Amino acid sequence: MTRIRHPFLDCLGDGLPIPFAHRGGAADGLENTAAAFRRASRAGFRYFETDVHATADGRLVAFHDATLDRATDAHGRISALPWSEVGRARVAGREPLPLFAELLDEFPGARWNVDVKAERALAPLIELIRRTDAWDRVCVGSFSESRVSRAQRLGGPRLATSYGAGGVLALRLRSFGLPAPLRGSAVSAQVPESHNGIKVVDRRFVRAAHARQLQVHVWTVNDPGRMHALLDLGVDGIMTDHLETLRAVLTERGAWI
Repeated sequence: MTRIRHPFLDCLGDGLPIPFAHRGGAADGLENTAAAFRRASRAGFRYFETDVHATADGRLVAFHDATLDRATDAHGRISALPWSEVGRARVAGREPLPLFAELLDEFPGARWNVDVKAERALAPLIELIRRTDAWDRVCVGSFSESRVSRAQRLGGPRLATSYGAGGVLALRLRSFGLPAPLRGSAVSAQVPESHNGIKVVDRRFVRAAHARQLQVHVWTVNDPGRMHALLDLGVDGIMTDHLETLRAVLTERGAWI
């Protein structure tokens, strides 16, 4: 298994695939809450995936959606509300939304894969990483290639990033032997197994990524058969909502951490 050498990727034993707790393990309905991440930590996970938005007063919240409506008992766009209001919302009517700074503090041994969901959340995230010296603990990603590029400019060479959609497309084209520019200093390609019915991850894609010293992390995989198939292809990490399922698969393969 090819690994680019960055401290973010080196929390586990060399050669072990990375199990990511997607939103802390979203299957129980408490996604992106401290309670979810505590459960993931108790289950033995060391890599967590989350998302960030900035409130109207610039607080960085670990939450997936732009609005509170789907997952909480409150309503409104996070970017339009102050933290004093967002902080009163409860996921599934039970758990508060955490500030990302609180999560960094509560789980000092964890690695965090952070999807930056909005442009205005990027600068506060980089500043938080700088202030807490969390360069080795955070990998920044986004669908937006321009946002990833800006993160690389703001964070410099110490910041780990994954490729955005443009970089993933270029890598896929290269896997077919087609010329495509692949710029930037990302450490991974984080991709769905397929997109709109089109296969993204196959042996050629993994081989092309490894040739560039990039890891391949696949989201969001909850079926044990698909987990086994992807690991057989040589992917370097799997993000899942179903923590026990992924742990059982990796344990069966002698690859649990």
